[in-house]
Amino acid sequence: MPQSGQPRDGRARLLVASNRGPLSFSEQLDGSLVASRGGGGLVSGLMSMEGGDEAVWVCAALSDADRLAARRATDGRLDLDGHDTGGTAVRMLDIDPATFNRAYNAIANSTLWFVHHLLYAIPTAPVFDAPFRREWASYLAYNREFAEALAEDAAPGAKVLVQDYHLTLTPRLLRELRPDLRIGHFTHTPWAPPEYFRVLPAAVARETLLGMLGSDHAGFHSPRWARAFADCCIDVLGAECGEDEGCLTVTCDGHTTRLGIHPLGVDVEGLRERAGQHDVASRLATTRESIGDRQVIVRVDRTELSKNIGRGLLAYAELLRRYPQWRDKVVHVASAYPSRHDLPEYREYTGHVQRLAAEIEDEFGTDDWRPVVLHVTDDYARSLALYRIGDVLLCNPVRDGMNLVAKEVPVLSENGCTVVLSTEAGAADELGAESLLVNPFDVSATADALHEALSMTHEERRARTDRMAVTAGKLPPAQWLADQVSALG
Repeated sequence: MPQSGQPRDGRARLLVASNRGPLSFSEQLDGSLVASRGGGGLVSGLMSMEGGDEAVWVCAALSDADRLAARRATDGRLDLDGHDTGGTAVRMLDIDPATFNRAYNAIANSTLWFVHHLLYAIPTAPVFDAPFRREWASYLAYNREFAEALAEDAAPGAKVLVQDYHLTLTPRLLRELRPDLRIGHFTHTPWAPPEYFRVLPAAVARETLLGMLGSDHAGFHSPRWARAFADCCIDVLGAECGEDEGCLTVTCDGHTTRLGIHPLGVDVEGLRERAGQHDVASRLATTRESIGDRQVIVRVDRTELSKNIGRGLLAYAELLRRYPQWRDKVVHVASAYPSRHDLPEYREYTGHVQRLAAEIEDEFGTDDWRPVVLHVTDDYARSLALYRIGDVLLCNPVRDGMNLVAKEVPVLSENGCTVVLSTEAGAADELGAESLLVNPFDVSATADALHEALSMTHEERRARTDRMAVTAGKLPPAQWLADQVSALG
């Protein structure tokens, strides 16, 4: 019998590939490595599935300590080197640091992310020059390393689930190596419409789409994103779009890819268990003491350009100007933890958010009232405390594949929480009827929605929250992953 996490005969029947894996490492002064766990949704989904003990998770080493761990383990197999990987076999790839940096920062996060979230300041960006071609070559090399590892570890006819925009080229590269495999890809981001996708150089646009079409099944959070992908394939590749048993299909070069909709939900039981732990209770008590009997507008986001924290603060300031009755009656608590600070745009954006919060403090703050409390630190326990205490959730991304915060808050809310939600979040497909939808660019309308949310009766707020909580739990991570495996036949 195979050990837990060790595929029989060394060949996996199910493989998952993602940039980030379930473990990250830090190196101690004595040279030893300490691992910390992460990646919750995927690993819990893997191990809850039948055959999870014959699965392999292939991921990249993200840091020098990760690379050291991968080198010390035979073939990068962390589970066979004594690390606690949650029972799943994990192969960590030691990719050349320069190649990884160009693939991850320059292409995945500074090009594909910007395209799909429509973030470019078009008069000045992007610029696709000679250095970009080198970066794209690194992205191709990075994807090829994943494809080669998956091809090596997969049993005949195995199923492979490739995750997200970091690995858009992997499905086709893998199919060229192992045409016997059933390959799926899931995109966690939105997908750009054709007129914006064509910002990419023609060859890059083609390679990206053809890479995705190497899969048998391509999954998205929302029908909007699947349709946009199909439209890009038609526009750029001349592909044919059809329908099969209610699913969109894209056929190109004789191969058909089915497009599936899998709106990721919340592990309700696991989330509530975590939110009931001591560290969350401690932060909850501290927050309640500082706020008093005021209402609380919460937001929990990364300081990521697409999250639109700046316009949210502007809307809150306008709320206090136009509806002065809320002064000293409400506090906006924002947990905006740092994101991608190795990119200058993100460092500048974080500074912008901090300045806006300071301006609101200067304009409205009194000796007895802090109108806004901004935390720019990563504190998951504090975020969960805010989930429990919030009266209003402000969730106004300019564009978002899903946005799980909008689903998690209703699950944990103690007294009911009205969600002010962007129409451009994938979550709006499911939560739109019970939330207050806003155009993320319309600051005045967002201020009006905040006023409506704060004015809502407790009974209506509670009823809306309860209905959203039911919706949020419909497709928890384990079922979300199982559905994608099932879609591969």
